[in-house]
Amino acid sequence: MFRSVLFLLLATAALCRPRTLVVLENILTKETHSTFLADLASRDTEITYKYATDSSLAIKKYGERLYESIIILAPSVAAFGNALTPADFLDFVDEGGNLMMTASGSVGEPIREIAAEVGVEIDEAGTTVIDHMNYDVSDEGDHDLIIADEFISSSVIVGSDPAPVVFRGVGMAADLDNPLVIDILRASPTAYSHAPDQDILEYPLAIGSSVLLVAGMQARNNARVVILGSHDMISDRFYNVKAQRFGGAAEGAGNRAFAQAVTDWALKRNGDLRFSAVKHNKVGEEPSDAAYRITDDVEYSITIEEMQNGQWQPFQGQDVQMEFVRIDPFVRAFLVPDPAGNFKVSFKVPDVYGVFQFKVNYDRTGYTHLYSTTQVSVRPFRHTEYERFIPSAYPYYASAFSMMGGLIVFSFFFLYHQEKPKTE
Repeated sequence: MFRSVLFLLLATAALCRPRTLVVLENILTKETHSTFLADLASRDTEITYKYATDSSLAIKKYGERLYESIIILAPSVAAFGNALTPADFLDFVDEGGNLMMTASGSVGEPIREIAAEVGVEIDEAGTTVIDHMNYDVSDEGDHDLIIADEFISSSVIVGSDPAPVVFRGVGMAADLDNPLVIDILRASPTAYSHAPDQDILEYPLAIGSSVLLVAGMQARNNARVVILGSHDMISDRFYNVKAQRFGGAAEGAGNRAFAQAVTDWALKRNGDLRFSAVKHNKVGEEPSDAAYRITDDVEYSITIEEMQNGQWQPFQGQDVQMEFVRIDPFVRAFLVPDPAGNFKVSFKVPDVYGVFQFKVNYDRTGYTHLYSTTQVSVRPFRHTEYERFIPSAYPYYASAFSMMGGLIVFSFFFLYHQEKPKTE
């Protein structure tokens, strides 16, 4: 009996673990990127390894996703095995799956096509990012082994205080019409993307800070895509290199910490939000479905949790707002969190009746989009609920009684006043 219960518990735990598919270009990738793969295996996730040209490569079965996330470490693959196409990976993202992949100067068409569909254009084959001011001293002369530190200002994505990383790879450019693209790591203002052995006769794909080294995208369904312009930047060689900018001091490269942070974000181990326990009630009363009355004092609360390092923790954001909306917001107020992640706010219902919504619409870079609406009705006063004497009507009361008093005085003088007769 004990063994069967233990087996069921272990089976349930295994089913609850997120599943990740790692697509390798060849057998050498396991050796050149062993540290990255070891860091990935240390996470609480079930990992499946497949080669890009494997005939058994599959991401769906019977119309259902086999994995929650896919990592493609095959930048130069010309075609995926089992007749998988870029459209299959894009459908995977459309259904909520996460995708992370690397590119290089010899990037294949499948990777290029996937990137283009999510709003990132990869430069032509044979090009690389060149920077004559921020290159590593070990560079062989082309100045394409650069040191980059133009990170996005989001600790959820790149970690807190990331160290400069060593980069050698292809440049990318974001589609300016796609607001979902995230510039995770940009090149310095002195960089450009071009073939190092060719003269510059045409304007490059991108120059300066418009050159993307690492790009991300969070879709409207909260699925995440990360594209690294360098396959080498997460290799063992770049993990262990001593970065030394030309004219600067040597320091340890931050490639490993950066890769861990970006991978955790791509796999939704960081920055994933969820809500529960949405409640609203009159101040001092229990929650109910009854309609509110205009000018009632109302209390609203919602519990928000954040995924941190694969564990759900109370969210402590100070910029979460609640709106009380009837077409347009009538009330907008900040929610105040407690240590348990319970956000609360109290306010007075506006003096307007109709159908309203409690709405929380939280959308910040690095976090999944949090959206909650609760519909309620607001009614006017019933005829028995008005005050006996309304303060705003006091002038009218005074005018009525003044008219009555004037009539009494006039009647008294009219009835009892007699003019003296005139004498000739």
